[in-house]
Amino acid sequence: MLAVSSQERILVTIPISHYCEKARWALDRAGLDYTEKRHIQLVHRVAVKRAGGATTAPVLRTAEGVYGESRAILSYADEHVPAAQRLYPTEQPDRSEVLALEQRFDTVLGPEGRLWLYHEVFKDAKRFTPWNLTGVPGWERRVFPFVLAPAKMIIRRHFGISDRTAKEAAEHVDEEFDAVGERLSDGRLYLVGDRFSAADLAFAALAAPVVAPPTYGTPLPQPEDMPEEMAEAVLRWRSHPAGAFALRLFREERPPPKVTTM
Repeated sequence: MLAVSSQERILVTIPISHYCEKARWALDRAGLDYTEKRHIQLVHRVAVKRAGGATTAPVLRTAEGVYGESRAILSYADEHVPAAQRLYPTEQPDRSEVLALEQRFDTVLGPEGRLWLYHEVFKDAKRFTPWNLTGVPGWERRVFPFVLAPAKMIIRRHFGISDRTAKEAAEHVDEEFDAVGERLSDGRLYLVGDRFSAADLAFAALAAPVVAPPTYGTPLPQPEDMPEEMAEAVLRWRSHPAGAFALRLFREERPPPKVTTM
């Protein structure tokens, strides 16, 4: 198992993962020092196991313990900020509402956006390779061309990716965006209460596969880098009130990444 010193924090990620961005954002917002260990898909499973996790990234290993889910990492980060800045309100009913929205985004928006993105990327995976390899170890960069084909097959099977499921995923993203847009239609600046919370962070981070925010914890391809059909979809989602909200949160609430990679 990966050892850490009394002051060290190790965050194991897939660099482009939106769940990993959710964790990075919370740690950066709390001003916590950490070292990010980035890995390509499938190889990450070995790394998260060594860090004390299960099979999915992110995993945060600290002297206090191992945090193997993005929500657990947000809660850990919350322990290091003043009460007025915490992502999870202490008062009810705001706390329950924030937790319910975060759970919704974790289980619906996150998976559906990811499925759609993989489907689009796999049409021309080599085009997107540079972004997928940002910050990973050199040996992973060298073997990536040889593992790409089997990785695509495994990922397609694992997530059930097909033309049909990708179309359905896009429709589910539309539904989630419409629900958030309706919530924002009264002019509120945040999803719950009058300040930034875990609900806002989760929505913005997990919307990243479909809005490709320029201000992200690792470089993402922008519409001009994408095939025409994919770019049109991203631009459409960006123009939606919920998409514009996500991009605003990245601009205004996402601190500059403080991460050290290795």
